[in-house]
Amino acid sequence: MPLYASYVSGYVPPQAPVMMPAPQCPPGCPPGLEYLTQIDQILIHQKVELMEAMLGWETNNQYVVKNSLGQQVFLAAEENDFCTRTMCGPMRSFVLHLQDNTGREVLTLTRPLNCSSCCFPCCLQELEVQSPPGQPIGYVIQKWHPYLPKFTIKDERKQSVMQIVGPFCDCNCCSDVNFEVMSLDGASVIGRISKQWTGMEAEMLTDADNFGVQFPMDLDVKIKAVILSACFLIDFMYFENSPKQDSHHY
Repeated sequence: MPLYASYVSGYVPPQAPVMMPAPQCPPGCPPGLEYLTQIDQILIHQKVELMEAMLGWETNNQYVVKNSLGQQVFLAAEENDFCTRTMCGPMRSFVLHLQDNTGREVLTLTRPLNCSSCCFPCCLQELEVQSPPGQPIGYVIQKWHPYLPKFTIKDERKQSVMQIVGPFCDCNCCSDVNFEVMSLDGASVIGRISKQWTGMEAEMLTDADNFGVQFPMDLDVKIKAVILSACFLIDFMYFENSPKQDSHHY
C-alpha cells in the first residue's frame, strides 16, 4: 500500500483523480521531479480532516499537489505522532513525504524542532529538502527580522540562491496572502507563494489551506522543488491554527 494511502486507510475517494502524464526525466534531474521541469506554477490543496474540523484535535497534515490544469502531480503526507502534534502544535518537528502518482517517494522534507520567535535569532526555523530520500538538494532557512517573515533558499551546497519575503500581517480576511520569492539583493521578484482565500466559513472552521506557487519555467528543477517545499513550512508556521483548535489550547 502506498505511504499516503496508509495515512488515509479506509478513505475511498468519490472518483479517481486526474493524473498528470509522466514526462521523460532529463539529465541531472532527481527521479520523480521531471514533473516540475514542464510547469511554472503549481497548486497545493490541504485535505480536510473531519476529526480535526469537528473536535480541534490536530492530525497529520495531508496535501494534494496539482498542476494548473487540476491534474494530480504529488501526494504529500506528514509523518508524526499524537504527542508531538498535541504538545507542539504547528511549531512541531515533522517529516513530510511527497509521492508521485506511482507511489514512489520523490521528496522528503524534514523540519527539526526550533523556535520562530525574533527573541531567539540563533534557533529559527529550517527545512531540509531531499530527493531522492536521503540526498539533500536544498534548504529553507528562516532569517531573523523584527516584523517580516523572511527565508533564504539554499542549494545542496548550502549556498544562498534567493529569498522569500512575506507580508507584515499574515491575516487573509477576504484576500490572498502573498510571499514573494525574490533575488538575494531584493531587486527582482522571481516567483510567489500565495495563501489563497477559501471563504469565511472554511477559514473559520478549519485550517485546511489552499496555496498557489509560481516560479520561472526555466528555473533549476531542484530549486523549484525547494520553493515548493517552502510552501509547506509557511503553512505550518503561519496558517495552521484554526479558532476551534485555539480553544483547546486554553
